[in-house]
Amino acid sequence: MASTGMAPVQASERAQQVDQRAAVAKMVSAARARAGGKWFYWIAALSMVNSLAVMAGGNFHFIVGLGVTSVVDAMARQAGSLGNVLDIVINGFVSAVFALFGYFAAKAQKWAFVVGMGLYALDGLLLWGAKDFLGMGFHAYALFAIYRGFQAAD
Repeated sequence: MASTGMAPVQASERAQQVDQRAAVAKMVSAARARAGGKWFYWIAALSMVNSLAVMAGGNFHFIVGLGVTSVVDAMARQAGSLGNVLDIVINGFVSAVFALFGYFAAKAQKWAFVVGMGLYALDGLLLWGAKDFLGMGFHAYALFAIYRGFQAAD
């Protein structure tokens, strides 16, 4: 008889452990989704750094940046001082769009992952045309990391 008195307590403890494990699993998934979504912030920020470096006369770029902003940078260089303004406006807009993907993806919005990954993959095709294989490889890695965040999103 004594063992039947303990059964409800053990069942309650087991249920509490299951609830705790589910809560931890949910927190881990949310953290993975945020980590995947933050890649969009890096892409946006480093693309702008690349553009600012080009405008300042620098000859370097981060491989995590966007190929489309590099195309805009090249065209802006040829346009003179007006090109710098257009460079900031166009690349600022493109970077802002990727930052928005980051914002919504970090909140586990699957649409932001899908659209952002699709645009980033298309951007990778620009790098293929430019024969920038290192940039393409990094795009592939970034897409993999973003996809892991997508998988974790609810």
